[in-house]
Amino acid sequence: MKIVSKAVIAGIDEAGRGAIAGPVVAGACILPRKKELPSLIKDSKQLSPDERSTAFEWIKDNCSWGCGIVTAQEVDKLRILDATEKAMQRAVCSLSKHTEPTYLLVDGRDKFWFDYPHSSIIDGDELEPCIAAASIVAKVTRDRIMLKHDKIFPQFEFKSNKGYGTPEHFDLVKARGLSVIHRKTFLHRLPDSDKPNKDTK
Repeated sequence: MKIVSKAVIAGIDEAGRGAIAGPVVAGACILPRKKELPSLIKDSKQLSPDERSTAFEWIKDNCSWGCGIVTAQEVDKLRILDATEKAMQRAVCSLSKHTEPTYLLVDGRDKFWFDYPHSSIIDGDELEPCIAAASIVAKVTRDRIMLKHDKIFPQFEFKSNKGYGTPEHFDLVKARGLSVIHRKTFLHRLPDSDKPNKDTK
């Protein structure tokens, strides 16, 4: 009799897709089968920074996980949709070096391509714990990257805006130009009269 192994389901989510600076980061996570999940394994947007860090430490100690990063320069070369897909593919590749998934649950409505069977789930980070865990991996990893960038480019206050297009961040871009981690293809969000004409090296 053929024995069919149990499904190994990985959740996939991203952070930074809508930012105007910094990378797109994706997380992939397989939750343990026989371990009670802590209450902090939920959509990363529902957690404080300290709670996300605590949850990430639990994930690192108890789960199989991977992370994929696509830089701002790559985002400018690709469509943001393609950049997001590439980050997710890299996260799955990183995960598979430790644990091979058999099925992927991907947050959102987009139909991405993977080497594995998969489904897209709208609001998946609220509905599926494995996607919520992936969202934590992506968010914490990206926030830590942006804090490092803040030390290099303190004039853009990345420690507070994390590269997202807040009104204050747009004002800083208009006044000081672009850093090398700003996504130049996202400048259509600025009025033409406000677009900077120089880079900050």
